[in-house]
Amino acid sequence: MTYEPVIGLEVHAQLRTKAKIFCLCSTQFGSPPNTNTCPVCLGLPGALPVLNRSAVVMAVKTGMALNCKINQTSIFARKNYFYPDLPKGYQISQFDKPLAEFGYLNVIEDKQLKKIRIKRVHLEEDAGKSIHDGFSDSNRFSYIDLNRSGTPLIEIVSEPDIYSPTEAHSYLTKLKTILEYLEVCDGNMEEGSLRCDANVSVRPTGSNKLGTKTELKNLNSFRFLQKAIEYEIGRQIQTVQQGGIINQETRLWNSSDQRTIPMRSKEEAHDYRYFPEPDLPALVIDNNWQKKIQSEMPELPETKRKRFETQYSIPAYDAGVLTSTRALADFFEETARRSKNPKTTSNWIMGDLLRDLREFNLKIETSPITPSNLAELIDCIENKEISNKMAKEIFEIMFREKKSARKIIKEQGLKQITDPNEINKFIQGVITDNPKIYTEYKGGKKATFGFFVGQVMKATKGQANPKLVNELLKTALEE
Repeated sequence: MTYEPVIGLEVHAQLRTKAKIFCLCSTQFGSPPNTNTCPVCLGLPGALPVLNRSAVVMAVKTGMALNCKINQTSIFARKNYFYPDLPKGYQISQFDKPLAEFGYLNVIEDKQLKKIRIKRVHLEEDAGKSIHDGFSDSNRFSYIDLNRSGTPLIEIVSEPDIYSPTEAHSYLTKLKTILEYLEVCDGNMEEGSLRCDANVSVRPTGSNKLGTKTELKNLNSFRFLQKAIEYEIGRQIQTVQQGGIINQETRLWNSSDQRTIPMRSKEEAHDYRYFPEPDLPALVIDNNWQKKIQSEMPELPETKRKRFETQYSIPAYDAGVLTSTRALADFFEETARRSKNPKTTSNWIMGDLLRDLREFNLKIETSPITPSNLAELIDCIENKEISNKMAKEIFEIMFREKKSARKIIKEQGLKQITDPNEINKFIQGVITDNPKIYTEYKGGKKATFGFFVGQVMKATKGQANPKLVNELLKTALEE
């Protein structure tokens, strides 16, 4: 019997608000432990929460971008559990009446469009952070940092519509891109701004009945997500084929051993005992407010990709790469607007620029080459001021020294020679210096033409226009 996996993802995205969701404490990452706290996020007696309007707007934008129905009325609830980094003994979240639900996200899998349904998007506050130090029983300590407590989150829950690790990777990649375009989350998984749990089960191929699921946690990178799901699918299939039983449990991904390990079983799972939050009124987002938020939505990746294809006449592949992040798309548009040759612009950005940025571990936002400088370089090529080979050398100097193209051309004396009379002088000199090879060419050995081209380019230090060199040299050799 063959088996197929069924996967659902739960993504927690930290919202990019300056203040926490229910108080005015800063959400800045990296502050000294327990400094961004107050009576509200510490859960002190008598402290009352006040909802952050910016967090609501960001959550609604996300729901709209994911094609969700925005509920006019949603309710906050208390999710009760006891853990050292949860000072109140409960987390304020949303349960049976979330902010948004019934959405979907389209991904491309095996060149086919695949719709993955979104069950819900809801608001909640983050817990604090437990830090464990030491390995032996006599030298083990745990510390609590409550700076993160009360940070606004949205939880995005998919339906079990994902059937492979690569689909899960594609879904999370596209979701991250949308969140970054909306500027609601920075997507930094290393800092915990974006966290993902995966529910994985297997079933006989073609069956409609779901198998027993396990929940995978500690997936703090796209690569770990894919590897953990691949491992868990293999483990479950092997267990079932050998007559074993899959236990419903939470498992952690151990990146060192490249396997999942048990964290807690179903019997140990929390009973959260949700009930409505008595200190917060219902959240009402009427039609007028929804329309206002809708009017503030940015152009989303899919729409931008299609526009790039038509407006700039570039291939679908180019448009897909250039819209992979909002910053990269903005860089391309600014350069294309200045250079007036979109395809050449696309080639330079996708090739030389992205290659150098990867090599030096830089982002497009901190690129040493600006859109205006790159556009100037492209214009120098288009105007025949420099050759493509010269442009490659100039580009590398631009990247290292942060200078403009024309400044480098002037300093290095790299302007392209386009005067036919001047090039002919070099051609005649090369022919005169190589009478034997010239005789071979005239005798029918046409392969020596490349030798003459190389010698002329060498004599002009690579500054002669290559196309003009070929044309003039052919005429000179035939005379």
